[in-house]
Amino acid sequence: MYLPHLVSSAYFDGLGSIVMGNHRVDRVGMEIKREVNEILRLKVRDPRVQDVTITDVQMLGDLSAAKVYYTIMSDLASDNQKAQMGLEKATGTIKRELGKNLQMYKIPDLTFEKDESIQYGNKIDELLRQLDQKD
Repeated sequence: MYLPHLVSSAYFDGLGSIVMGNHRVDRVGMEIKREVNEILRLKVRDPRVQDVTITDVQMLGDLSAAKVYYTIMSDLASDNQKAQMGLEKATGTIKRELGKNLQMYKIPDLTFEKDESIQYGNKIDELLRQLDQKD
């Protein structure tokens, strides 16, 4: 299954070279992912986020901001909107809990974005299965 934003943190520098990402940034992102999943499960009581799972966290290089990708069990647009609103409302609680649990000078600003890559990957898998059945 292809997950575009889950690809390694390597990037092209524009001069034809591949530059490896900062391992500290990757480690902090993984730790935030783990912590936010725990916080949602144990601390946030909003029913709109009970079925939310954090799938990835992309950090800025200076650790000042993090884009948090999530998925939800339901495919209904209304449930997705409710989950987004619930996450936005819980951002303060999540940041406060991250501050308690992580040893960081400043907790990054969090933005939440629905992870579409899983649905995209599932569609690709389904198309490949259909092609195999035709052969």
